[in-house]
Amino acid sequence: MHQLITDDGVRLDYRDSGGDGVPLVMLHGWGQTQEMFRHQYEGLAPGRRVVTVDFRGHGRSGKPRHGYRIARLAHDVLGLLDHLGLETFDALGWSMGASVWWSFIDRHGTGRIRRLVLVDQPAAVAAVPWTAPAEQRESGAIFDVAGLLELCAALAGPDGAAVREGFVRSMFSGDTDPDLLAFVTEQIRATPAYAGVPLLFDHCAQDWRDVLDCIDVPTLVLGCEGSHVDPSSQRYIAERIPGARLHVFPRSVASSHFPFLENPGEFNAVVEKFLS
Repeated sequence: MHQLITDDGVRLDYRDSGGDGVPLVMLHGWGQTQEMFRHQYEGLAPGRRVVTVDFRGHGRSGKPRHGYRIARLAHDVLGLLDHLGLETFDALGWSMGASVWWSFIDRHGTGRIRRLVLVDQPAAVAAVPWTAPAEQRESGAIFDVAGLLELCAALAGPDGAAVREGFVRSMFSGDTDPDLLAFVTEQIRATPAYAGVPLLFDHCAQDWRDVLDCIDVPTLVLGCEGSHVDPSSQRYIAERIPGARLHVFPRSVASSHFPFLENPGEFNAVVEKFLS
């Protein structure tokens, strides 16, 4: 583990496997940690340099009382890239981590990104009233505005811990490995409500659909049949990023929002083939 102090004084914990070749920078989702990629750090690192990081408010990183916006996380990632001197790299974002890359691209373009992997994240999470129902469905909206506000209020309330764990459980379908569920639940406990709630609201309120057409690097979009994220939303993304490829893991391979944990061998093989 290594540490970086951001330009606003926040400590970020990150891992860097070192080695040669184009680095792969992997970003985790909301409330989770870089430990989500423990199988990728081990499984992909022998052939490439792998970098992971705990976002502010997550995992082992500092948990200040400020900066819980997607744009700020993207700025933190820029600081990490500059700190490591990464002028060319491959980027992988899972769930909210994909949104962080979209924010990064929106502000800084794709000049430093060689290849991009987007894992199970809708381009617009909240069904805002000014979009037509058909647009909301195709973009993969998970909440309406009232539902998002209700969830955030519940997470910030006295039963927040139970609500948080129920939210995690909803990301799995069918029979769930109890050890895997326990691991994911344990990781999310590291994010306090004062960090997680405003970040979740900001994350879900963003609409990245206008960024998709601007992505001009080879892109792989990954979805899961058994996830709470409808695979049609990943098809929507792949159709709008020029030349993007789509791969949807069937339920027999992964039945959750966490394919890299459920079936790391299959996940790593798909990612490695694309990056190579």
